[in-house]
Amino acid sequence: MRKLALPDEILLSIQQPARYIGGEVNMCVKDPKNVAIRFAMCFPDVYDIGMSHLGIQILYDMFNRREDTYCERVYSPWSDLDQIMRREKIPLFALESQDPVKDFDFLGITLQYEMCYTNVLQILDLSQIPLHAKDRGEDMPIVIGGGPCAYNPEPLAEFFDLFYIGEGETVYDRLMDCYKEIKKSGGSRKRFLEQAAKIPGIYVPSFYDVDYHPDGTIKRFAPNNPNAKERITKELVMDFNQVDYIDKPLVPYIKVTQDRVVLEIMRGCIRGCRFCQAGTIYRPMREKDLDSLKRSAVKLLTSTGHEEISLSSLSSSDYRQLEGLIRFLIDEFNGKGINISLPSLRIDAFSLDVMKKVQDVKKSSLTFAPEAGSQRLRDVINKGLTEEDILSGAAQAFRGGWNRVKLYFMLGLPTETREDMEGIALLSEKIAETYYDEIPKEQRHGKVQVVASSSFFVPKPFTPFQWARMCTKEEFIERANIVRQKFREMKNRKSLKYNWHEAELTVLEGILARGDRKVGRVIEEAYKNGAMFDSWSEYFNNDIWLDAFKACGVSMDFYTVRERGLDEIFPWDFIDAGVSKEFLKQEWLRAMEGKVTPNCRMRCGGCGAAKFKGGVCHESKD
Repeated sequence: MRKLALPDEILLSIQQPARYIGGEVNMCVKDPKNVAIRFAMCFPDVYDIGMSHLGIQILYDMFNRREDTYCERVYSPWSDLDQIMRREKIPLFALESQDPVKDFDFLGITLQYEMCYTNVLQILDLSQIPLHAKDRGEDMPIVIGGGPCAYNPEPLAEFFDLFYIGEGETVYDRLMDCYKEIKKSGGSRKRFLEQAAKIPGIYVPSFYDVDYHPDGTIKRFAPNNPNAKERITKELVMDFNQVDYIDKPLVPYIKVTQDRVVLEIMRGCIRGCRFCQAGTIYRPMREKDLDSLKRSAVKLLTSTGHEEISLSSLSSSDYRQLEGLIRFLIDEFNGKGINISLPSLRIDAFSLDVMKKVQDVKKSSLTFAPEAGSQRLRDVINKGLTEEDILSGAAQAFRGGWNRVKLYFMLGLPTETREDMEGIALLSEKIAETYYDEIPKEQRHGKVQVVASSSFFVPKPFTPFQWARMCTKEEFIERANIVRQKFREMKNRKSLKYNWHEAELTVLEGILARGDRKVGRVIEEAYKNGAMFDSWSEYFNNDIWLDAFKACGVSMDFYTVRERGLDEIFPWDFIDAGVSKEFLKQEWLRAMEGKVTPNCRMRCGGCGAAKFKGGVCHESKD
């Protein structure tokens, strides 16, 4: 029987003690003495969020298929336990063995969103691992970063030994074999990092130097070690049918954010929305084979006991065999109490027909993401969605029995005008009017409910909008108030509701997203002064961050309101994400002209992703 790292008196004094004891259904159990490599896989947020992340489930399963490796999990302790661990000097531990993370060979931290960066430092600090990579001795774990935020690793460069750029299924085995060989021969930490730097997709920050111009922009970024590559090309899985999917996902004993199994049907997207980083870094779009998805669906539901399966992708409607997959799921699990979740659908007749079969229409709402309030601005962002599409989809939904609609927009997009802002309220009103026009009074299930939410625009690396300026906090709030006032003028205002995101949080996210190594000092300063769980509104304290920028002498405006020159060197330019900078420049200029670029299936835009020799780029040659 395992001995728990936390005594009963502590477990009984904290919220959700099940977050820290492990023992979940399908948890991997190995004897740590019988493996050559111990890997602690970390999601730097609370257990309830981290257990819902598909990427960690995939890597956990993949690593533990190796007989020589034991992969365990670690999450950010919630604030109550955090205080106790600091006071009692209890080192952070992995759930499976309950052993201290500092005794592992690797600590792998997934970076899914910028607002977890102070939690990365919490993980290192509670693990009793020096925050700075240069201060770690031979007995310390190798700290690896990965995930979408690793596409600009520079704000966190000083805290990580290496970063894995791209999808984890490709060269991790090679990295593990390299480590095992060097460990066996008694090689040093530096020797391993030098060998790792030769592996595709691996970036070792300490092997690179950055020089700056007097104005703060980057003058030069270059390797300082002969083993380091000039450019790091992202790693991609090009044939999903050759990669094993999870057979037995972990099943928590407590309710987590996504209490369901997830079936990944494809990666990437053909749409080319100019604000969307995921649509770029996961190019080209690659589909999974229908037969393998059918097998996986049965295994997932059988091995977990979950009553819901979610089809995961950036744009499910673009999966060419979606209809066949849906029909199979409906037929296979008919009468078995299994719900099918269909996120990321474009609302059309087929999608609505399917959703009627798998959802309780009276309880569910439909989600549209127009992103912008006017057609002009939707063309600027290359959304590929017309007002006619939106209203037609809403009309079909209302005729199908729905009367609740959620709409997602962004404020602060490049070229945005007052007319675009007010268009959010006008489009919401038109959708409400569509309900009353389309559905006879005697057939209505009460009033229509239209809930519009706007987030604030953040320019991200590897998007055409990476050159754009951001709004200030005051500008964001002013724009939200313009939209709110317009909603109050609408005839159907009692059927409409408007929400918006936090402006201060958005500004900080923008700085962390496009920051360079100088921002790392600010992150550390904010953490030392209490910043943690910044993505949680009840814990986010903007004053801590403002003080940190001031103390470090770093200008916030430099990273936000300044529009970049087309020839500026970005902190992430050493990474080859498959999409060329020239293509992104071309798309930025087309956006300024309001020109639409067709999706990848309509016409190849020459983005550069065809060099990976697969996916949508080569569908016509299959």
